[in-house]
Amino acid sequence: MIYILQGELYVGFITTNNKLVSKIVKAGEVFVFPRGLAHFQKNTSKYPTAVLAAFNSQLPGTQQFAAALFASKDPVPKDVLAQAFNIDEHEVEMIRAGLNNCLELQ
Repeated sequence: MIYILQGELYVGFITTNNKLVSKIVKAGEVFVFPRGLAHFQKNTSKYPTAVLAAFNSQLPGTQQFAAALFASKDPVPKDVLAQAFNIDEHEVEMIRAGLNNCLELQ
């Protein structure tokens, strides 16, 4: 769940039927993400947005999907990623290289 203190976010999640549910959430509004579904938030304001976030557990954990799928220490096989994302194995390698470069900079 998020509560927008200042600014605004474009938020959304993907249902189990692969349907996007999204909206712009502005200061003073709340948005609840269903548990276990892939979701996102993007600042749409020219300025930083301040948000209070609440999780449904003491140890909810978060995971960045791109890093989890393409830059894991025990890599997901290239053919699996290529088939899942309808890309070729060369594109998988390009994504991995780009993500690994970004993660090294952090």
